Amino acid sequence: MQRIRLRYTKRGRLRFTSHRDFQRAFERALRRAEVPMAYSAGFTPHPKVSYANAAPTGTGSEAEYLEIALTEPRDPEQLRVLLDESLPAGLDVVEAVEARTPGLADRLTASVWELRLDGVDPAEAERAVAAFNGAETVEVQRLTKNGMRTFDARPAVASLESVTTQSQQADRPSDQPCAILRLVVRHVTPAVRPDDVLSGLRAVADLAPPVPAAVTRLAQGLFDEETGTVTDPLAPDREADTAAPATSVGAADPAAAKAPA
Repeated sequence: MQRIRLRYTKRGRLRFTSHRDFQRAFERALRRAEVPMAYSAGFTPHPKVSYANAAPTGTGSEAEYLEIALTEPRDPEQLRVLLDESLPAGLDVVEAVEARTPGLADRLTASVWELRLDGVDPAEAERAVAAFNGAETVEVQRLTKNGMRTFDARPAVASLESVTTQSQQADRPSDQPCAILRLVVRHVTPAVRPDDVLSGLRAVADLAPPVPAAVTRLAQGLFDEETGTVTDPLAPDREADTAAPATSVGAADPAAAKAPA
């Protein structure tokens, strides 16, 4: 059984798709692309797809990951092309590697986020960031299925800074002046999300953007404590693939992808 790991995006209006919406769209793409999926056992078999740490609904992302299991070997890049052409624009499969190392989910320990705050003066944002970084605790509240929960968002934030240039990957780009924040947050329990950090900025510095923030996940992976960076979670698979002897696999024909309407 071959396992393929994919990185995909949620861009533009597709950031409003829920994780369940994406699951349905992806399973349809698997059928359109005639991918030889492995299925679970039991009365209601499902394709063997493992999703890892999906971004919240309403946020864009350049770094979502999943793993699929195949009954027949396929070339990862040609499989990526077929799946990408079978998904709507905005849900884009941008990378595929053969899984040659264990524990993809274990390598997703932190995320890099970009928060675009339209209508907020950059100097005001810098003051709020300084107040957040200088605080020992930043208590925020979140409504859960068990009621309102209060927790400290500060320990999960590895870094928070105001930047002057928006990433080209970020959602809702604009030439209008605004404040742009870059956030690196560890994946802890309870999970601290970008909206929790925005709540924290409001709590410690009364920063309240006049319109909802445009939030984009730029990366996620293993957090390097020494450098404060987030590493590529697919790098170990690429390195192992380079070291492994070449093997011949059956490749799907990109010409079989859905023809343009």
